[in-house]
Amino acid sequence: MANQKPLLLYEKNWYKQNYKRVTESLLLILLLLLLGYRVISVNNYSFPWFVAFLCESWFTISWFLTLTTQWSPAEIKTYPDRLLQSVQEQELPPVDLFVTTADPLLEPPIITVNTVLSLLALDYPPHKLACYVSDDGCSPLTFYALQEASQFAKFWVPFCKKYDVQVRAPLRYFSCKPEVSTANNTPQFKQEWLQMKDMYDNLSHKIELDASQKSNPCHGEFDIFSNTERTNHPTIIQVIWENKEGLEDGLSHLIYISREKRPNQSHHFKAGAMNVLTRVSGLMTNAPFILNVDCDMIVNNPKVLLHALCILLDSKGEKEVAFAQFPQQFYATLKDDPFGNQMTIFIKYLTAGIAGLQGPFYGGTNCLLRRKVIYGNLPNRMENGNNLSKDELEQKFGDSKEIMKTATHALEGKTYLPNDINISIAVDIAAQVASCGYEHGTSWGKQVGWIYGSITEDKLLGLKIHEKGWRSELCTPNPIAFTGFAPGGGPNAMAQQKRWAIGLLEIFFSKHCPIFGTIFHKLTLRQCLAYMWIINYWGLKPLFEVCYACLLSHSIITNSTFLPMVLPFCCCN
Repeated sequence: MANQKPLLLYEKNWYKQNYKRVTESLLLILLLLLLGYRVISVNNYSFPWFVAFLCESWFTISWFLTLTTQWSPAEIKTYPDRLLQSVQEQELPPVDLFVTTADPLLEPPIITVNTVLSLLALDYPPHKLACYVSDDGCSPLTFYALQEASQFAKFWVPFCKKYDVQVRAPLRYFSCKPEVSTANNTPQFKQEWLQMKDMYDNLSHKIELDASQKSNPCHGEFDIFSNTERTNHPTIIQVIWENKEGLEDGLSHLIYISREKRPNQSHHFKAGAMNVLTRVSGLMTNAPFILNVDCDMIVNNPKVLLHALCILLDSKGEKEVAFAQFPQQFYATLKDDPFGNQMTIFIKYLTAGIAGLQGPFYGGTNCLLRRKVIYGNLPNRMENGNNLSKDELEQKFGDSKEIMKTATHALEGKTYLPNDINISIAVDIAAQVASCGYEHGTSWGKQVGWIYGSITEDKLLGLKIHEKGWRSELCTPNPIAFTGFAPGGGPNAMAQQKRWAIGLLEIFFSKHCPIFGTIFHKLTLRQCLAYMWIINYWGLKPLFEVCYACLLSHSIITNSTFLPMVLPFCCCN
């Protein structure tokens, strides 16, 4: 009997939109005709003419970038059932879960707690998961909230899996009507539902009460927070819960981390926190895959890991795909989304177009990455860590022998068995690699880990990964994978947009410019144009839009015009 061809774990289909292509191409032609008019109108040369010509030239370039970015859209279909057929549940790879928070006021601990609870309740073997929470605010309230949440999780996780709950963040789950199905339409379910709701209400009350009293406990386990400031404190690593026996029906590891901060040391914002998480998790669990989520992004589909692993474990994807990116969508938005947080046009049209190229941008959250890619490995190649000398390993990863050992394992594709992991023992060593000075003289932030040089560290890391020849894929399961809390008001939304604009401009005016990636590296031309599109959209185009809008005011004040004049049609006898 001939060998059967293995089933594809995911399919990628390109589709054409001929009507859309024609209309968008006609718009490009009209823009070019407008530029042609500007050039031939020699009698109208003036400063307003020059400003209009400059702005319209940039709008034409912007439209061309938009056109080429969405010219070949693609969609991905994943098959988790096929994955479970080809890989036994016991053989699924371990995954480290990274949750980042930085300010207990802007990001209330109850939100972080809901994100963590939704991750702990994923449809995935719990002994294969480890959840690391990075608290850059060094808040005892966040630590206290996680401690209380771990006790609630012992009841919440079994409840979700017993009744196949879809939305596993209790804040969202209890704000809606109970999910009705044949399995949970029973008196027992209703009784347990009420019990879980009471337990969650008590948890919320405890956290909110502690926050309102602004307590700062400094006794018992909270001694570590005594005499600490947000920007001046030693490393704090606490194992909140450890699945010591590796129970398949137990609770996943939960670790709290607040990296060392000193006033005279550069902390590199979120990129620095992610690199600390990478090193600490490498010492403790060293999972080959990392799921990175922001503290306000709750799981909306409990099978997200299985969907993403369909892409990363596929026979082709395993060699070429660096990460699987889930789109960002929000549920707590204002009516009609006046601040554009949902980015509907970007997600609906342009993201599908980018998925048809070298792959979607890394969004900084809702993404499953390969650890070996973060460590600098190249596609279609299994780097043998044993071929790297001790000096080379030390130069790349630092002088910690344990880090060099775990990095070698990660590059070789090896994983720890549950019995090999003792998280409590690794805490002291992990505190050393989370210190401010550990990265000095190493490749962290340059060739290894999250790259420094822009406050939009996500786009920069994705760019450097694509430059090495890796692809990425957009994962869009049904229902959607994650939903989040959008910025609550105008100032917060504007601050976020400003941060994106500044960070993208930092990339454009630096050695990391995508144009260099195409000339000297393996970034494809159309992927380069896609990166140029997003840099233009947030960083450059607003400047030209403001200048063009000012021309209208100038025309009114000076009783002039900068637009083409339509000559009246005269009939001559």
